[in-house]
Amino acid sequence: MKRTTVLAAALAAALTLASCSGAGEQQTGDTADAGAAPGVTDTSVLIGTHQPLTGPAAPGYSRISVGARAMFDYINENGGINGRKIEYRVEDDGYNPTRTVEVVKKLVLQDQVFALLGGLGTPTHSKVIEFLNTEKVPDLLVSSGALMWDDPAKSPMTFGYQVDYTREGKIQGDWIKKNLAGKKVGLMFQNDDVGRDSQTGLDQFIAGQIVSRQGYDPANTDVVPQISALRDAGAEVIVCSCVPAYTALSILNAAKLGYRAQFVVSSIGADPATLTGLLQEFGKRGGTEVSAGQLLNGLVGTGYLPDVSRADDPWIKLLREVHQKYIPNEQLTNTVIFGMVQAFTFAQALKAAGRDLTRQKLVDAMSSGALEGPGLTPFGFTQQSHSGYTGAFVFKINPDTTTTEIQPPMVTDRATGPITPANLQRKTPQEINLFGGTS
Repeated sequence: MKRTTVLAAALAAALTLASCSGAGEQQTGDTADAGAAPGVTDTSVLIGTHQPLTGPAAPGYSRISVGARAMFDYINENGGINGRKIEYRVEDDGYNPTRTVEVVKKLVLQDQVFALLGGLGTPTHSKVIEFLNTEKVPDLLVSSGALMWDDPAKSPMTFGYQVDYTREGKIQGDWIKKNLAGKKVGLMFQNDDVGRDSQTGLDQFIAGQIVSRQGYDPANTDVVPQISALRDAGAEVIVCSCVPAYTALSILNAAKLGYRAQFVVSSIGADPATLTGLLQEFGKRGGTEVSAGQLLNGLVGTGYLPDVSRADDPWIKLLREVHQKYIPNEQLTNTVIFGMVQAFTFAQALKAAGRDLTRQKLVDAMSSGALEGPGLTPFGFTQQSHSGYTGAFVFKINPDTTTTEIQPPMVTDRATGPITPANLQRKTPQEINLFGGTS
């Protein structure tokens, strides 16, 4: 209670200051010589994020900021961007929207961050998007596939990152229709925009195959009722639009019920390494040793970043080097790579914004359409679109928990447009040349 009171007082003071000068560009103090933007000095840029380091979404997701920080360490050791080191401040919101509001206001009004990067979660970040846009704080690469991040007219400072849930749902639905035709399908989904947006895509292709729709509350870890309902409806395929912990809980509970179904899992919850750890941990808590390889064998997932197992991929080579140097004791998973790529992409935009840095220049750089990165599908960023990655590939998990691509990267829109091959000519890290040239 004491901490809350102190924080509230600090925020009140900051709000008073903000009412005089705004949380936008400022021209006084240490930042004046830097071209005047909050969080910017001649030698540094302060950015922040909210992440679930504790709480129901922490398993797996708490490692995203570890990957991002390692990439920023690498960037800073190479001189930073345009002569400035990146300071990365992480606040734990526990995947609790009330806490998200509290920590984001602290980052903006008290800490005076220049931008927010990768704020995680649909139920959480949706509570701060209006505040960030009112304060004109760049809200970049949101860690969620909800459609609301792509609304430049209403939220000009906000940009998505991962493929949106409707695009991903279309690609999953199309794959199921072609490869699991006639099978009864049950939907397991987070009961917010994650589920709603995913079903908008899935229903375009498999509405006639769906026999049951079951939502879960991210504050309730008991998913036995939902899994039982899917079993009782005769679902032979379970499409899981779930964060990692709930993917693992769904798989474990299905196994306990003796219910064998084909899982098709969206990118937010399909990282094999993360699921392996969660299945083993949850099994141990329940007094049971589980074979993650056996439980995950045959699981179908979707993704848009290169898999950690692609040793010959030039981006994975770079990410492995960063991992080995800065976080060698951290398991390198696709979730850690998610954070690394997010940080690298932010650095690209920061470089393009130039030495004379302002928040608007950073937003202009994001909207330029020039950002390219390790993803296997292109970004959708333009002045008219703030959509992140625009498609996905389909993979299957092998008995040893490695993955095999079973459908190449495809792209589509969030409406009723066609699904077509991505055919992306990816630049290598050397071609991106993050540290070369001048801006």
